[in-house]
Formats: sequence, structure tokens, C-alpha cells
Amino acid sequence: MPTTTEIRAGERLGQLPDRGDETLFFIGTIRTPWPSRRDCPRKGDLDGPPCRIEVDPRWQDALADIAGHEYLQILYWMHEARRDLLQQSPRSNGQATGTFALRSPNRPNPIASSLVVLEKVEGNVLTVRGLDCIDGTPLIDIKPDTCPHWLGQEAGQDQKKAEET
Repeated sequence: MPTTTEIRAGERLGQLPDRGDETLFFIGTIRTPWPSRRDCPRKGDLDGPPCRIEVDPRWQDALADIAGHEYLQILYWMHEARRDLLQQSPRSNGQATGTFALRSPNRPNPIASSLVVLEKVEGNVLTVRGLDCIDGTPLIDIKPDTCPHWLGQEAGQDQKKAEET
């Protein structure tokens, strides 16, 4: 995987705006077993290794009742990603694809979303499975997942079975 400064054959850069539009508050830090982008899996796996989401203590009260949710949507900031790539060559073959047609971390606003399984809540720390980010990634938000279709056909079948009983 390239470093944050590498440009591959066929890639095209754009110019970033001079200023941002709003303020974003990081609400915590994500702890994973992956120290670099090169070590990260390309997609999260709900059976993957346990990871810790450390919510800043000032936001701990916002975690009330979170343990009642089996699945969470985690939004995070890919802080080591490039922000100026308009077209990328994900296979390093010189064939470029528009950034918005890819799930690459390199994008104008490097926000990622992962569906995770919540395993445990201890104070301001959540233990989850399903992340695909590097250790130390800034946390943007946590939302309960209410979209069973995210889990594929199995979730739909499980929901149908639950409704029948």
C-alpha cells in the first residue's frame, strides 16, 4: 500500500479549498492491532479481532443504553489519507478511477464507516469486532445500526424468523 505522499501512475490530483466549512469534534480514539495502513485489512470482518473504541470521558454519558445494541455504525477519520486525489489507480496498473467510485481512504473528506458487532461496554470503552482502520484512528461518531440489510441475507432471514415466532 502506498504512503500518504505517493502518486501512482494514472492518478490525478486536485486543489484543496483554502478553508473548511465546519468544525468536527473527535469524540475518542480507536485502538486496533494494525499499526499502519499497510497492515490494515481492506474490509472489516465481523469475526475479526477485538478492537477498542475509547470514547473521551466528556462523552461517556452519551453511551447510556448503547449496550442494548448488537451492531453499531462507527464513523471515523482516516487521518493518514491523502485528500487531493481526484482519480486513483487502486491496482497500481495506471488505470485510474474517480475517487467517488471507490471505497479508498484517499478522499476530500476521509470519513469511513464500519458496521461492527458490540461485544462489551466498560465505562467509556467499547470492545467491538469489524473495524478496518489503523491504531490511533480518531473517532467521529457512534450510531446504533437499525438497517438489517447491512448484514446481508442472513440478517433478513434472522429477522423474518424472529417475526414468525
